[in-house]
Amino acid sequence: MTDAPDKPFVPLNIAVLTVSDTRTLADDRSGTTLAERIAAAGHTLADRAIVPDDVPAIRERVEAWIAEKAIDVVITTGGTGFTGRDVTPEAVEPLFEKRMEGFSTVFHMVSFQKIGTSTLQSRATAGVANATYVFCLPGSPGACRDAWDEILVHQLDVRHKPCNFVEILPRLDEHLKRAKAKGATV
Repeated sequence: MTDAPDKPFVPLNIAVLTVSDTRTLADDRSGTTLAERIAAAGHTLADRAIVPDDVPAIRERVEAWIAEKAIDVVITTGGTGFTGRDVTPEAVEPLFEKRMEGFSTVFHMVSFQKIGTSTLQSRATAGVANATYVFCLPGSPGACRDAWDEILVHQLDVRHKPCNFVEILPRLDEHLKRAKAKGATV
């Protein structure tokens, strides 16, 4: 993997959703971890919200964001485990037009290096919905750091080579005729 530093950076608009019955913005460490990393990378935090572990609440928030043409990426944190209240994949995956199977695989590879077989307790998932990338991460700050630092920071940077998500963003909606991301290639 190489970077193309001569290519201009393309900032994306990224929304962060924390799924939790107990967190508030004041104590949401995972959402804060993502928001800080998004800003540090040069992207824009388009919106941030917290909803309870509830399929309709999660789906409603994600649907609203993917309907906004200005939002390029949605990242959720929380609700990807196996307890009865963990319902983020059930809420979000039906919205996917295309699943991103490789994200889960790479996330688990990264996670395995940090927490070993405990990575099996995550149902991290990703896909494309209405020409918007959607990533569903576990609710721990460590998992959010790992996903951002090892995967997303690279794939959400047009300078990352040999390829990245930003380059193909304008083509995700070939069937929707959505405006192209500023600076992205066709």
